[in-house]
Amino acid sequence: MDTTTTSEVLQDAAQRAVTYLQSVRHRPVIASPEALQRLDELKHPLPQRGADAREVLRRLDEIGSPATIATAGGRYFGLVIGGALPATVAANWLAAAWDQNASFRWTSPIAATLEDVSLQWLTDLFGLPDGIGGAFVTGASMANLAALASARHALLARQGWDVEARGLYGAPELRVVVSDEVHVTVLKALSLLGLGRERVIRVPTDRQGRLQIDRLPELDDRTIVCIQAGNVNTGNFDPAAEVCRRAREAGAWVHVDGAFGLWALSSPRLAALAKGLSEADSWATDAHKWLNVPYDSGIVLVRKPADLHAAMSASAAYLDEDVEGNREPSHYTPESSRRARGVEVWTALLNLGRDGIEDLIDRSCRHARAFAQGLAEHGFEILNEVVLNQVLVSFGSPEVTQAVIGRLQAEGVCWCGGTIWQGRKAMRISVSNWATTDADVRLGIEAMLRAAGQSGPLQA
Repeated sequence: MDTTTTSEVLQDAAQRAVTYLQSVRHRPVIASPEALQRLDELKHPLPQRGADAREVLRRLDEIGSPATIATAGGRYFGLVIGGALPATVAANWLAAAWDQNASFRWTSPIAATLEDVSLQWLTDLFGLPDGIGGAFVTGASMANLAALASARHALLARQGWDVEARGLYGAPELRVVVSDEVHVTVLKALSLLGLGRERVIRVPTDRQGRLQIDRLPELDDRTIVCIQAGNVNTGNFDPAAEVCRRAREAGAWVHVDGAFGLWALSSPRLAALAKGLSEADSWATDAHKWLNVPYDSGIVLVRKPADLHAAMSASAAYLDEDVEGNREPSHYTPESSRRARGVEVWTALLNLGRDGIEDLIDRSCRHARAFAQGLAEHGFEILNEVVLNQVLVSFGSPEVTQAVIGRLQAEGVCWCGGTIWQGRKAMRISVSNWATTDADVRLGIEAMLRAAGQSGPLQA
């Protein structure tokens, strides 16, 4: 394409994106049957001749936009999915135009610099130790894997075993301790690392999904303990302070799965929940959840950068090692070639600042409490202590609760999913989108009451 055509295509795309974001709040959260039917128009053989770029864009918008789930609006409360802040959408566009490979400083000086700055800001924001290592990955799944690979390296290195060179054949045995509420992504990471998802030692949890500290086994210097910051159902936290104290005394490694809950460290109001998290050895979180940047954006943080480097680095004649104290990004991530994810993270942090991040977290939690209060006032049972952004509600029997969820989803005013919590069917409400307003919460509660067979607007 010539310069003129390129400009026209990009301006067309920008206008279509703006139109989508302006309208997404006023449409059902789900895609209509008609929109889903139109997806069949995309299922055809690859043409011999390529189509004009603007025609491709038109087709993508006219068929694709109506077939999206309106997670960019303020009334999606299903999975813990944040919306993208306007500034981060714009930064994403610019980063795509830059088309940077964020592997090394010499492939993208700007990408490496923004990662450096963002890692320092995150360390300060979370109150973590100075000098930690970190990397930008696809999400908490890969962040958990990178962190646990670092733990595997560190514990085996103490035993004189180079796991990266020699593998696990004949290696000293490691133990992994998790709670009964361990997230599936941690188990997946353990399976990929050869540590096994079924060989873990499971610790019972209490009624809120917190690891029972009195049931924690004896720890030693061959043990990895995985704890949660933000249970996916209740939002609650494992007792990090006591777990970390016992682990330090024994020489064990503590990893925090904090896909969304780690952001509680940015809020003084939530300090009691987050107590002790900074004493761990590694942390995994998502930026595309509570920081509200575009997908895919995860962050791994490790107390000792050398452990992450040893687990992730690759050597070749054409790959630069860290020079003069500068971190070469590719030696801290599972990927080599990758997009410049740090651009959106840096943008969000600078755009919000400490006060804005704290407000975003606290506001989401306030919305969650409003959901719980509004539904409880109408006689429905809230199954969890609403300490963060997660609400579990029962509308009666499992069949009734499932029917309410189905009617709510079909109406499309808001969207919530179902879960099983300690043997009971529940609807889960997750609030993590910057765009959610008090009005969205009110509309959501009214829709839930309609789905449950109650009608009429809520009283102010």
